[in-house]
Amino acid sequence: MSWQPQPDGLMDVLGMLRDSSSPDSNVQKAVAKRLHELRHIPDFLAYLSHVLVYGTQEAVSHRAVAGLLLKNAVLQRSGPALTDADAIAMNYVKSAVLVGLSESEIMVRQTAGTVVMTLLANEETGAWPEALDTLSKGMASQDGNVVEGVFNTFQKISEDCPQRLDMTVGGANLLDHLVPEFIKFTGHSNPKVQLYALETLQSLSALQTPAVTANIDAYLQALFARASDQSADIRRSVCAALGLILSHRPDKLVPEMKNVVDYISYCTKDDDETVALEACEFWLTFAEDPSLKDQLLPYIGQIAPLLLNGMVYSEVDLLYLDNDEDDEAVPDKESDIKPRNYGGKTHGAHETNDPSSSAGGASKSREAADRALDDEEDDDDDDFDDDDDEGAAEWNIRKCSAAALDVMAVSFGNTLLEILLPYLKDRLFHEDWRLRESGILALGAIAEGCIDGLEPHLPQLVPWLIGALKDKKALVRSITCWTLSRYSSWVVAVSATDKTQFFIPAMEGLLQMVLDVNKRVQEAGCSAFATLEEEAGGELVPFLEPILRNLTYAFTKYQQKNLLILYDALGTLADSVMGALGTPQYLEILMPPLINKWMSLADSDPDLVPLLECLSSVTLASGKAFQPYAQPVYQRCLTIIAHSLQQWDAFTADPDNVEEPDRTFIVVALDLLSGLAQGLADQMPALIESAQPPLLQLIAVCLNHFEPPVRQSAHALLGDMAMTCFPLLRPYVPELMPAIIEQITPEPMPDCISVCNNAAWAAGEIAIQYRDDATAIEPFVDDLIRRLIPILLNPKSPKSLSENAAVTIGRLGLVATARVAPHLGTFAQAWCTALWEIKDNDEKDSAFRGFCMLVGANPAGLETSFIWFCNAVCKWQHPSRELDTMFRSILQAFKQQLGAGWDAQVAAFPPIIGERLRERYDV
Repeated sequence: MSWQPQPDGLMDVLGMLRDSSSPDSNVQKAVAKRLHELRHIPDFLAYLSHVLVYGTQEAVSHRAVAGLLLKNAVLQRSGPALTDADAIAMNYVKSAVLVGLSESEIMVRQTAGTVVMTLLANEETGAWPEALDTLSKGMASQDGNVVEGVFNTFQKISEDCPQRLDMTVGGANLLDHLVPEFIKFTGHSNPKVQLYALETLQSLSALQTPAVTANIDAYLQALFARASDQSADIRRSVCAALGLILSHRPDKLVPEMKNVVDYISYCTKDDDETVALEACEFWLTFAEDPSLKDQLLPYIGQIAPLLLNGMVYSEVDLLYLDNDEDDEAVPDKESDIKPRNYGGKTHGAHETNDPSSSAGGASKSREAADRALDDEEDDDDDDFDDDDDEGAAEWNIRKCSAAALDVMAVSFGNTLLEILLPYLKDRLFHEDWRLRESGILALGAIAEGCIDGLEPHLPQLVPWLIGALKDKKALVRSITCWTLSRYSSWVVAVSATDKTQFFIPAMEGLLQMVLDVNKRVQEAGCSAFATLEEEAGGELVPFLEPILRNLTYAFTKYQQKNLLILYDALGTLADSVMGALGTPQYLEILMPPLINKWMSLADSDPDLVPLLECLSSVTLASGKAFQPYAQPVYQRCLTIIAHSLQQWDAFTADPDNVEEPDRTFIVVALDLLSGLAQGLADQMPALIESAQPPLLQLIAVCLNHFEPPVRQSAHALLGDMAMTCFPLLRPYVPELMPAIIEQITPEPMPDCISVCNNAAWAAGEIAIQYRDDATAIEPFVDDLIRRLIPILLNPKSPKSLSENAAVTIGRLGLVATARVAPHLGTFAQAWCTALWEIKDNDEKDSAFRGFCMLVGANPAGLETSFIWFCNAVCKWQHPSRELDTMFRSILQAFKQQLGAGWDAQVAAFPPIIGERLRERYDV
């Protein structure tokens, strides 16, 4: 029995489709509600498919709407298994849309193809071999509409659900049959079929499908045959395909590399921007693969000028961006304000003794510097996202060219610089401001890779860049800020006698840009100055007053978007000068505008978030000098957290009718409280006791919040409070510790790694406070050890997590030696390995003292890991007197135990370890 539409039902559906385009908003709302109610009913979906395919008397637009509703309903399908009647209706849907692939109306045909793809992609609909059989046979049809519809559908399937093509038919893989056909159809007489075939192969190639690899030679021949096609879409597709082959099978392009380079060079200059951008992406792919460096080298002289040309603003760009007006008083559009993510405070990786090692990710000021070129793209090339205005926000040739030049500079350094210098000299001094601007962008792009060759030129270039900050074109001033920031490490590192020539003028020039009358320049100047702040650090202290006066004056000039960058710059300044900010005269300059903004913003205002983050840095840097401002800041943080938690309770109770709150407010408020705890130290208890609701009750709730960043920041605050106001925290430890332990897991989910990290660290900070009363922490020691040791032994554990687990184990050993010592043999080697590269600090000292106490209680536990311990001892630069004595005692005891075998044991060590043990400890 097959499904058949009933006249009344069909008329009802047709009426809804017609009403959906009614100018009456009430009618539209009523239709939308009815359609929403019907979306899961297979009978309704059958009517939609009938209208789409067989409703030839209806307007094509109504048929297309039916198809769109059908697609969306299929996407949302879930629930119990279909009844027999439902299955009959869904079978009708499937058979109808397959018929629709041959429809003469292109809109209907393509909509049917989209529904076919969606049905295949939806797991609820199960396997659908009839569709793949229809598509495969349709390739051989004599009806051009069928062939075009089939290939349009294959293109969509390969892009959205290619796994559905990876199936066995008659003992053979379907793609082994389809891929040669796709290659053949790239030469079809219909240009649309050619394009669909190329795009299908491109999607499969991106997935490194074995069938494409097996036919790579024929695929390449097909691409070369289409390389000079009149269709820009086809040329673009050829460029994209060659880029993928370069990524996955470069060996296939190497024999033809000269021809490929010549072709991509030609396409880089294509009048069609989509072709030129795809060609430029090829250069970026080429440059990013270090294994292709030798293949790229012979062509950089040909490629570099193309990239320079691609960095010149296009006429379309300038329609949106070329604004030299004094626009600082013009309010920002809502679309100008980009959403930002706040992940919460992390007690991250420790500093290591390895100078090449980095303790963390992107710094605050680097993030701000990237925004100087405006953070439109969240990808690896965001340094070059310099156009955020409407119409110029997408990844484009200019950005791609700059990114490719940057990567090539890192690979080829001075070799590339020698090629670029003549072009740069011409560009930097060109009368055409567009060429001059592109030269400045190029100079910034090569800053990292070509710094050695550029250094002799910087005494002339840096003053020139400082002078370019006065250019009458706002776009030139803007890009100059960014480029100057790329050389800030050189500017800061100059000798004391040269500071007045380079460092001070650069600092003053960027501060002037902070106060520019053009909003784009303000943003670039503020972001660039943040980069200079981080590089300069303490070098800024003598200039703090004028810096603060300039930055705080910006509050009177900035619109909403640039205020966010200003908060970053002030926070970075605080992070950079730290304690020097804690001078009353500086806080008297800084705090009034911050407090004014603080008072003007509601607790739910998104602009409060970056201000809270800024204040976190200020409180930490100011230390006890922040005390006059602390009470209202503290009270508001409590209010924000309590109110946000109430919102979360309401959402949890009724998620269908209550909008999900923004977790960010809790996160940044907790982080600001962490800054207060660290900065105010022993003044914090009085603050906590003076305000309501009780902070520790709020923390207890946050520790169990289902949003990981909230738990992450709650653990960080708990650890900071353990260091600064433990007597207040102590009564709550029995209540809080189970939540801490629960979130220390050997293999945390990716979004919970920082939660686990902070929980492990906080447990250690709490444990060490019980040095004089171990019995109070002992009930939790066994559970902590059971969770911490597997983290330490797991080779997949992130470095910072292993380090914090090791530190906490060591601190537990210091406090509850007898409970931890029996486990020493299990973790000794991994423990020493986790901590031996960390720079000397108090955390490391306490952890090693605890470890030494464990060795004293269980020497046998160290026997198989003794060499690892000796290496860890030798890595110390300046151990405390107490720790040094413990090291000496352990080494002497092992020497005495081994007797005559000691010399043989040490002889088996790497020579450097033996030498240091003899020099430092006379063993």
